[in-house]
Amino acid sequence: MDTAATAPPGTGAEGATAVIGGRTRLLARAGVLRRPKADPYWLALALFAAFTALSVCRYRRMATMSWDLGIFEQAIRAYAHFQAPIADLKGPGANILGDHFSPITALLGPVYRLFPGPVTLLVAQAALFAVSAVPVARVAARLLGRGRGLAIGIAYGVSWGIQRAVDFDFHEICFAVPLIAFSLEAVIRGRWYPALLWAAPLVFVKEDMGATVAAIGAVVWIRARRDPERGPRAVPLAVALMGFGIAVSALALGVVIPGFNGAGSYDYWDKVGGGEQTGTIPFGTALRTLLWILLPTTGLLALRSPLLLAAVPTLGWRFLSHDDHYWGTDWHYSAVLMPVVLLALVDALDRVRDIHRPWLASYARQLPSAVCGAALALSSSMPLYGLTQGATYDKSPQTRAVERLLDRIPDGATVEANVGPISRLTSRCRVLWVGATRDIRPDYIALQEPPERTERQVIEYAGQLHPGSSYTPVGSTSGYFVLKRG
Repeated sequence: MDTAATAPPGTGAEGATAVIGGRTRLLARAGVLRRPKADPYWLALALFAAFTALSVCRYRRMATMSWDLGIFEQAIRAYAHFQAPIADLKGPGANILGDHFSPITALLGPVYRLFPGPVTLLVAQAALFAVSAVPVARVAARLLGRGRGLAIGIAYGVSWGIQRAVDFDFHEICFAVPLIAFSLEAVIRGRWYPALLWAAPLVFVKEDMGATVAAIGAVVWIRARRDPERGPRAVPLAVALMGFGIAVSALALGVVIPGFNGAGSYDYWDKVGGGEQTGTIPFGTALRTLLWILLPTTGLLALRSPLLLAAVPTLGWRFLSHDDHYWGTDWHYSAVLMPVVLLALVDALDRVRDIHRPWLASYARQLPSAVCGAALALSSSMPLYGLTQGATYDKSPQTRAVERLLDRIPDGATVEANVGPISRLTSRCRVLWVGATRDIRPDYIALQEPPERTERQVIEYAGQLHPGSSYTPVGSTSGYFVLKRG
């Protein structure tokens, strides 16, 4: 724990000192030495309610964006029944560990067993994102005072990277976000062992997270060397964590994933380096993404903190990739960066109090309220704004008709489907991706098609997918078609 001594009677407001992370700081008595009370927990509860409402309402409206929710439900459903994590959407019989090394998702197996269905995944993700706000707001309040701490906590909770991730169905990175937040909070407070322990499980979130673990180990190494009391014992452990992160990532990429996918390789290598795709990120796109990550969230002050090193691995693989989906600010790819940059901001704000530059001190004092205001202002064009609109909570008659149509597919059936119907079927059917069933002839085909597509065209398409098989229409509504093998 941090040691903090209250100022003796008669001293001024600048007379209290505290030892945090091996550095002695002059702290303002008003609020800084005071615990943040329950603010971080109330904030997390409010965020959980908002994130849950946003994602569950999207699910009710059948506004699923991709096949990821279905893939993860298939894997977690298997974990819940103590089976291998087969995700048929990635190919019949495909083990999800042969695609990405994310065994941490097995933790949701018991919850899914009690509450089966895709909504369980969405609620769990909302909880994980919301909990991650606790360490951010808590350490900010400890160091900067209650008001500024709450402002930074709000800025983090409604940051664009978190909102984009909540809006994107479900993804395994929801486990990484709180682990990174708790780890870096411990770094700021000079609690080296908890920092290392929170970081280590990141290797089980995804194969690239080992590099982030190594980066956090490097941050601990840098900071612990300046701590004469506890640092000498933490430094070798930080070096060990760096090696652990790299070793587990190498093992996952070179042995585990190739061993489970049957192809003997890692399928995503062609998106980095010398694959078939040759596109490189335009300078303007890279600069725009970096400014989005650092400017509205930290006013660029986070550049003064070594904690920002933890963001380098994620930015590195994204910018080295040839897949332009990774370059921008959409989807879920920036969520793991939000705890890094906001906690780097907290660390930088704490550090600038030692610097005798009036302009910088004045800028730093205003920054918590500025980044909070920026995050709230940007929310008017972000997913959470939808919670202020009545249409978000409505389930249209068309959606109800589609649900009734899909309910005509019996439990346990084998279904070939595209994005639209997937999340309504994976909890009770074996669902295969359209055009990727190999030699399996599904019992049903369920498709969401453009408005101009006719039933006859869909039947002809089914014949192209499965020559020699006959599929007859079960029904259609609002662009959804269900066919049954005759």
